[in-house]
Amino acid sequence: MLESVRDERLRSHRLSAPAPTVAAAAEHMLATQAQEFWGGRWAIAARTRGEPTVRDVDAAFDRGEIVRTWTMRGTIHIIPAREVAWVVSVTGERQFRKAAPQHRSESIDAAEVARAGALARTALRGGNRLARKEMFRVWEDGGVSTRGQRGYHLLFALSVRGILCQGAVVPREKGPTREQYFVLLEEWAPDQLAPKDPLAEFFVRFIASHGPAGARDFAWWTGLPLGVSRDAAEAASDRLKVVDDESEPQYLVAAPAPRRVASAPEVFALPPFEEYYLSYADRTVPCAPEFLKAIGPHMNGIVRPILVARGEAVGVWTHSLAVGRHTDDPIPELFAPGAATAEEIGAALDRYRRFITA
Repeated sequence: MLESVRDERLRSHRLSAPAPTVAAAAEHMLATQAQEFWGGRWAIAARTRGEPTVRDVDAAFDRGEIVRTWTMRGTIHIIPAREVAWVVSVTGERQFRKAAPQHRSESIDAAEVARAGALARTALRGGNRLARKEMFRVWEDGGVSTRGQRGYHLLFALSVRGILCQGAVVPREKGPTREQYFVLLEEWAPDQLAPKDPLAEFFVRFIASHGPAGARDFAWWTGLPLGVSRDAAEAASDRLKVVDDESEPQYLVAAPAPRRVASAPEVFALPPFEEYYLSYADRTVPCAPEFLKAIGPHMNGIVRPILVARGEAVGVWTHSLAVGRHTDDPIPELFAPGAATAEEIGAALDRYRRFITA
């Protein structure tokens, strides 16, 4: 049973059934965790046929196909640019309310958010784009303080309201970029999609990219209440099929699943905050219980990059993106010896190294 669930999830995640393009991989996943910018880009590349490089993913940002923004749980994800508005229409207000204690501690009220929004619109209107420090300077010059964490929380507040998003990448010499420009969503991606039933669409897209999964998993992934998540499953029921109903329904989409690719690897080096591991209420499906602490989330919120062999997390790995260090070899740390050969682990890490050093 465990092996069959892992096998289906590998396909849903497009790890065993990679998408034809970077944009298609992002569209299939809908929202891919990307607190670590390099990790989010690698998550998309690992789900794409061939060997796309970090430059290929950056080109998709520069073309406006994908963006990065706070889509749910107060967490930054990569998402197709034209799907931001309807997703934050479901999650944005809840994210904003959850951040209220931090906003109060930073003396950010509705009027301050409105002032920051007006200044941002004036500065960015007409296709302009600003790096984070430049955006902060605009606010400071306009009388809106960015001291402490105020700047971050203002970016967050305007993003969950669908005003700002992070678009094209900021060039960086001697290594992969770590930053993106902030842009106005309405100008950067004016042709926003509008599903007839956003909540049902949200659930279907989650199951398509993460199934088999259920309402509890969707509630964790989105940060929505369990009751709302069960309502979403009910609203989407005509597009789903139940594959396990022993304790709570587990779903796959009724539409044909992505076709597995025979040449897809069986061992993966996946990024921090990896969707295949983190996106479920019960993480003992992809990882044996005794190894969960080795991956995280740790007390500081970090979830380490993982090595996955035939659907099972068998280790973690490290790599530095410091200037002059991104060409160093990634370092594996196995906690399930024998689950994968040295050659398989080496090939998985080499694939990542080629991605990041292009």
